[in-house]
Amino acid sequence: MNNRMAKISKILMVVCGIALVFVLFTPIWKIDLEAPQYPEGLQMKIHASKLSGNVDIINGLNHYIGMKTIHEEDFTEFKVLPVIIGFFAAAFVFVGLIGRKKLLYTVFALFILFGIVAMYDFWKWEYDYGHNLDPNAAIIVPGMAYQPPLIGFKQLLNFGAWSFPDIGGIIFISVGVIALIVSFFELRRRSSKILQAAILIIGSSLMLSSCNSGPQPINYGKENCHFCKMTISDNRFASEIVTTKSKAYKFDDSHCILAFLEKKEIKPEDIKAVYFTNYSEPHNFIEADKALFYKSEDLKSPMGGNLGAFENNDDLKKVSEIYPGNTTSWEEIKK
Repeated sequence: MNNRMAKISKILMVVCGIALVFVLFTPIWKIDLEAPQYPEGLQMKIHASKLSGNVDIINGLNHYIGMKTIHEEDFTEFKVLPVIIGFFAAAFVFVGLIGRKKLLYTVFALFILFGIVAMYDFWKWEYDYGHNLDPNAAIIVPGMAYQPPLIGFKQLLNFGAWSFPDIGGIIFISVGVIALIVSFFELRRRSSKILQAAILIIGSSLMLSSCNSGPQPINYGKENCHFCKMTISDNRFASEIVTTKSKAYKFDDSHCILAFLEKKEIKPEDIKAVYFTNYSEPHNFIEADKALFYKSEDLKSPMGGNLGAFENNDDLKKVSEIYPGNTTSWEEIKK
């Protein structure tokens, strides 16, 4: 059996190894916090060997609810992570230079195992951080825990917490995806160049989709509108802004999202997409640029925007036959 890797596989492994070096110098994970008293938000970034961001402010706030303060010296991981990442960087380059399939499979398996252990270790720290509270804290809410989300969004009292991979984390995930594709490619490799090209195209699509994120689900009745701070309760009128960094801002009414956009707290170039819930199918989102909008005073949205978004003319027509109003577009609405 041929144990030699294809040239393209060897090149990709060397690229993966070099990419992992950048993980040592970029933040791997980030936790964003937002509350009415901090409209600009607070942020903590986790690097391979340190923390950055508003750690001191977060420690000051968390002291009142009994959470432990965060200190870099308390994390053994900051001493171990750079060594492990450096090992995998060298290992992937070595795989690319040697070009042996068995070595590829071994390094890939170890890389996946490390990723699982690292995420479990992160979750375990978050659990302890959010549950092991000082019983003599100034503010005690019976039964309340403050564990941040492992990934995604979670409401913690009046703070909204987002947890997502940062640049280093995205690189790390991308390396894993590429290694998976190359391993699959080497397992199934045939002489046909067409098959090779097809696998590489599929792999590229998977990489792009892994970095792509659309609208986030809204927890109706529990999450608050980012602008007016009212509870988002009517799923027919909700909307959402997703930034280029995959951060989501959620609103209960078109009035709120338009007022927020007018304030320009987010630069236009930092907005990836704007979404509205489908008035006819409220659990589905429609990208604003592709939606059909209908404005009627009889729609009675939460904050008086009275604007519904539709995916097609048939659904819009059914509503227009009941409620008198006017059709419009996202471009016209933004003016």
